[in-house]
Amino acid sequence: MDKRFWIAGVVASFLFFALGFLVHGVILTNDYMQLKSLFRPEEGMMTYMPVMIIAHIIMGFSFAWVYSRGVSGAPWTMQGLRFGIAAVLLITVPWYLIYFSIQPWPASTVATQIVFDGISLIITALVVAFIYKPSESK
Repeated sequence: MDKRFWIAGVVASFLFFALGFLVHGVILTNDYMQLKSLFRPEEGMMTYMPVMIIAHIIMGFSFAWVYSRGVSGAPWTMQGLRFGIAAVLLITVPWYLIYFSIQPWPASTVATQIVFDGISLIITALVVAFIYKPSESK
């Protein structure tokens, strides 16, 4: 694991956390306020913040590691976009559709989650691809 892996892991972890806050703590706040019964009270959520941070660190470094295994000769932007779309279709879309099928989430909230988490994942993939781009294309 080289220097790029560690940088990409840290940056991806930060982006997952920051973009996740933007999507779920800002954009979807009103939607979530309508569904309070599905969530812990805020004090309870804050108790589990260390778990949330660990989860984002695991996601960031796993994301960087998986990306590093599939780097090809294609331009970094195309690789990042391809990886981001694949991750959205592998993780984000099925995850929220499964939640929708077992919990009383409104379809509009699920659509918003998919769109904005999908965009966040693609942004993170592009940043990781940028970190991994070959030196000669800098």
